[in-house]
Amino acid sequence: MILVSAYCAVLFSFASGLLALMTHQRHWLSAASGYCFKKCGDGGPFRAWVDKRLEERHYPVFLRQAVFVLLGLSGIFAVIAGLSVLLGKAVITGQIALGLPWLPWHVRFDGLSGFFFLIIGIAVCAVSLYGPGYVRTYKENDHPFAVLGLFTGLFVAGMLLVLLADDAFMFMIAWELMSVASYFLVAFQHENSANRRAAFLYLLMAEVGALAIILGFGVLASFADGFTFDALRESKLSTTWASIAFVLALLGFGMKAGIVPVHVWLPEAHPVAPSHISALMSGVMLKVALYGLIRFCFDLLGDVHWQWGVVLLLLGTLSALGGILYAMMQPNLKRLLAYSSVENIGIIFMVLGLSMIFMDNGHPQLAALGFLAAMFHAFNHALFKNLLFLGAGIIHHQTHELNIDMMGGLIKKMPKTSVLFLVGCMSISSLPLFNGFVSEWLAFQTALQVDVLDNGVLRSLIPVSAAALALTAALAAACFVKVFGLIFLGLPRSRNSEKAHEVHDKGMLAGPALLAGLCFLTGIFPGLIIHLINNVSGQLLGQTLPNDSAMGWLWLAPVSAKQASYSAPLVLIGALIAAGVCYWYLRRNPLTVMRRAATWDCGFGGVTPRMQYSSSAFTMPFRRIFAKTWIIDEQITKDLRGALNQDVAAVHYQLHIQDHSWPRLYQPIGQAVNNLAKQVGRIQTGNIRTYLGYSFGTLLLLLWVIS
Repeated sequence: MILVSAYCAVLFSFASGLLALMTHQRHWLSAASGYCFKKCGDGGPFRAWVDKRLEERHYPVFLRQAVFVLLGLSGIFAVIAGLSVLLGKAVITGQIALGLPWLPWHVRFDGLSGFFFLIIGIAVCAVSLYGPGYVRTYKENDHPFAVLGLFTGLFVAGMLLVLLADDAFMFMIAWELMSVASYFLVAFQHENSANRRAAFLYLLMAEVGALAIILGFGVLASFADGFTFDALRESKLSTTWASIAFVLALLGFGMKAGIVPVHVWLPEAHPVAPSHISALMSGVMLKVALYGLIRFCFDLLGDVHWQWGVVLLLLGTLSALGGILYAMMQPNLKRLLAYSSVENIGIIFMVLGLSMIFMDNGHPQLAALGFLAAMFHAFNHALFKNLLFLGAGIIHHQTHELNIDMMGGLIKKMPKTSVLFLVGCMSISSLPLFNGFVSEWLAFQTALQVDVLDNGVLRSLIPVSAAALALTAALAAACFVKVFGLIFLGLPRSRNSEKAHEVHDKGMLAGPALLAGLCFLTGIFPGLIIHLINNVSGQLLGQTLPNDSAMGWLWLAPVSAKQASYSAPLVLIGALIAAGVCYWYLRRNPLTVMRRAATWDCGFGGVTPRMQYSSSAFTMPFRRIFAKTWIIDEQITKDLRGALNQDVAAVHYQLHIQDHSWPRLYQPIGQAVNNLAKQVGRIQTGNIRTYLGYSFGTLLLLLWVIS
């Protein structure tokens, strides 16, 4: 039944995409419903309800709702399947009569697959609630829902099939389905040149990454008897070949995950996709890449080496710190969130690296702790990043703006959205009582166990990475103080923000509300998720955390209660008591009672939006301190008037910040490819005799090689 639930999740996602194709084929559904009622009976009131929904004016709304209902069912079955296999600690295998004649598709559903099924299922459920109201704004002639719905269903199905794959062939088919479907979603609003450019860049890097993954599987298959994962697990690789396979897998999966320096597609593609697609890409698709890396390294390769862990630790540190620094400089809300995903993926890679280091140095319990912290942060990031992207979609839907410098004052216009977005900001900033704090705290606890290692280099390197992680957490808090403050507080900076109001569609609030509730509940009761991850760790690593130190619902003590412990329920009780005392004190004394009054204008005669902080002004101190991190082009020009050009009529400020990866890595590669293409183009002479000569020379070469 567990595998049936997983299959149902895939089938319902496929069905949602196929149903979306019927946007312009209303008569098909009418004929199908008539046939069903003829076979099953009259139908009575239900048939009248269906016929009404198939009328011309009701059909588009009915179809959108039906598509997202099927997508929601896919998410529900994914959650059921994931929880069932995690709680049952089962490993289920099977075959599907597809694929090559000598290689049918092999499927495997275990704890690792089930955990990522759970992540995808929760996100898809939230999107299914959010989607019908959001897509209503697209004009059918310009942006047909058939395209959006079809590729959304294929995208979700591709991700689920990746998690089920138990052979390299099925894995790559599902991986390509996921990549190609998401390409069309990124290019959905293709009339904008930026969207086409972002989609092409994404597809290019996705295919380069896929090629690296294929080569990684090829290294394993060359030492195995087949392409099934069981055969690949039995392959005996030398340290050199295992390291080559690891590097190829890291390049392929790291490129999809958005690890620095192969991250540049991510801040380009995520902002231009529809917001619910951006949520799935940033919150879920990156986790599928993480799943692939874990499956390849911890399962297929088996024996990990501490040198691999050092590579992950360094790349993760660079990604975490660089991602949040780039995020701070972004005025575009969705681009900022995309760079923030680079930061969080970096944190996950850091802790996975620590897990590899401890495992190869003979400390399996600490390796399990690192694995737990990485998986827990992956789960948490899926929750709060989906919440923030869906919140960004509501803001864009209501204000038609993504530039945070053009917003402001939305807490009065959109109070419900502001509360939900605040929960996401507090979660991603790793504040206590929310889920982001617990996983980052576990990451710090993992790094603090460095004293058990004998290697002096590691004992020096890991504390530096832990310090970088602490700096990353502080910068993330500052970044999202800027985000929430500039968007929701102060005065409106544009007419659209001034006229904004709360979204009327309840589903658009229900999806983020579901995620916000899970962020809070997971932060208060982290033991529930830790128990599930412990089952994954037991299957994959053969080691779990001790029950007396990690499984209590009240206290969380990952190593021992003597070293460090955390109790979210007690912190919540203390916070409620403190809030009650403060409220009672403020209400008791008439001099300190809270009141509403106009903002103090410092004697200038009225507060205006021009007096407020802008994004660049807020981040100016950080820009001065970390100036070498970016390529900064800052220009201040003055319009001078008067007889001697001494009077300043206006001041213009321009700030452009560029990623170092573009001019130092990608532009040279692009230039080299263009130069090579020009050289290759010289063989296109247009002369048939020349082409016959090429063919004759190739034939002689092949005959010589074969003979």
